[in-house]
Amino acid sequence: MPAPASFSNYIDTHADAFIKRLSDAVAIQSISSDARRRQDVIAMGNWLNGQLNELGVETKLMQGQTLQLPPAIIGRLGSDPAKKTVLIYGHYDVQPALKTDGWKTDPFTLVVDEDSGRLIGRGSTDDKGPILGWLNVVEAHKNLGIAMPVNVRFCFEGMEENGSEGLDECIQEEVKKGKDGWFDGVDCVCISDNYWLNTRTPALTYGLRGIAYFSINITWAWTVHEPMTDLIKLMSKLVDHNGNILIPGIDDMVPPHDEEELKLYQKMDYTTDDIEEAAGGKESEKTVVLMGRMRQPSLSLHGIQGAFSEVGAKTVIPAKIGGKFKIIPLVNAYLEAEFAKLNTKNKMEVEYLHGGKPWVADVRHWNFEAAKKAIEAVYKKTPDYTREGGSIPVTLTFAESLGVNVLLLPMGRADDGAHSTNEKLDRSNFIEGTKVLGTYLYEVGATA
Repeated sequence: MPAPASFSNYIDTHADAFIKRLSDAVAIQSISSDARRRQDVIAMGNWLNGQLNELGVETKLMQGQTLQLPPAIIGRLGSDPAKKTVLIYGHYDVQPALKTDGWKTDPFTLVVDEDSGRLIGRGSTDDKGPILGWLNVVEAHKNLGIAMPVNVRFCFEGMEENGSEGLDECIQEEVKKGKDGWFDGVDCVCISDNYWLNTRTPALTYGLRGIAYFSINITWAWTVHEPMTDLIKLMSKLVDHNGNILIPGIDDMVPPHDEEELKLYQKMDYTTDDIEEAAGGKESEKTVVLMGRMRQPSLSLHGIQGAFSEVGAKTVIPAKIGGKFKIIPLVNAYLEAEFAKLNTKNKMEVEYLHGGKPWVADVRHWNFEAAKKAIEAVYKKTPDYTREGGSIPVTLTFAESLGVNVLLLPMGRADDGAHSTNEKLDRSNFIEGTKVLGTYLYEVGATA
């Protein structure tokens, strides 16, 4: 069931106002990983809550009991038992950003590049733009006097970029309340917090590889064995220069693909030229590249905490350092065995920092079919069915706690640079993407 023409017309005629609202959101430096910005994250949550209330959404704020965490905003709009109920998730916190990181503009001032159509600013695509896309949909219906085609529940958090601390417990507690809880009667979940595979073709995402983030901590025993030397040796035992994981048995822990899954990779609008465009590298076989990116294990080294990294020459030997890396999954026994081979007096601890479990959904479910029809109605294209190589921790929590289908419906493109400098969201993706979100709700409402 397509959305009414008046809805699409409203989105088009109010595009500038929607961009202004996005600019207001980007200006709030809601960096959840920086404790010095905690009040800014809380301010962003309060701003978003106010926006929802103005649009007629009933909300409640769920905050940490022992730590001053930003609020998780739970909202509801509509309670018609004859309509399906869709739970929408997003996050209003962002990654750190400094002009000196290489940004061409102030990262917290939304820049509208009229020539390219890009909306440049931290959080524009991850994930403030998509969140505000949903608000645009609600605003259009409210101001046009049109009833929403479904009941809507919202869950917007402010700690996603810092491990979604406390959110799983909030969700599970709300679900336990049954009919007294705000998630009662939810039929499906929609998350817009990822990206197209390229810059041409919209996508629907049905799987996440997951992530486990660790630190190898080496403490000096005040002998001839320096912690840095031991750490570098251990990190070299994790992955080789070609990206091959050196931990035995990792690949065996991933189930092989079947023919149906292989066909999804083969059908994707993706060429090896897209790799060079996005990241400057080349590979030869499309399916190998895609499976390596989406479903096969990978291991990345991310940094050394406690090491000297400033300009100049410093000769102090750190007494404790930590080498950070992520992998899905990790065998701790391997690192312990490799450390033992060093015959060092230093102490090693493998610390698990945070992570998210892998997740796969059924693309034949009516939730995915509704999203497919919405994309075809707005973009006149059939979407790619993709997996993501990372993690959105709350996805599996919703799937397991509510027992319903979860869909990832991305708004942005592959070149948005979500965690990078000069993050952007194309104006067309923001406006047409808002139409997709609204049309999706109509398609869900039309399902039997």
